[in-house]
Amino acid sequence: MDEKYYYIRFTWWRKVDLETVEREMSDNFTVLRLNTPSSHIDILGSREKLRVKADTLGVNLAPERAVLYQSEAGLFTSRDVELRRRILELYPRDRSTPFPMFFQDEPEFKVAPEVT
Repeated sequence: MDEKYYYIRFTWWRKVDLETVEREMSDNFTVLRLNTPSSHIDILGSREKLRVKADTLGVNLAPERAVLYQSEAGLFTSRDVELRRRILELYPRDRSTPFPMFFQDEPEFKVAPEVT
């Protein structure tokens, strides 16, 4: 497996409450609040404010966007699969706009044998 997983998800017209996400996910995952400077010129509050990490999968979260990534390519563990599932529920859109443009397909990923 050569490719690192990288995928962006969006919410469109609603914002995810990051404080609630932090409380809910801190029991099963490593959660870090990011102190990212922002200003009045930020577009849609798009700066990441929370980082959630499972085993090989991490996610940077902003109220309208989630960036799922792997620092090192590897098989997804059961915790990675659960984190991905939860993020896709919270951020159900695969493009930044309702218009049929700027979308990306989810990259393929492999799951560790003990998970399946």
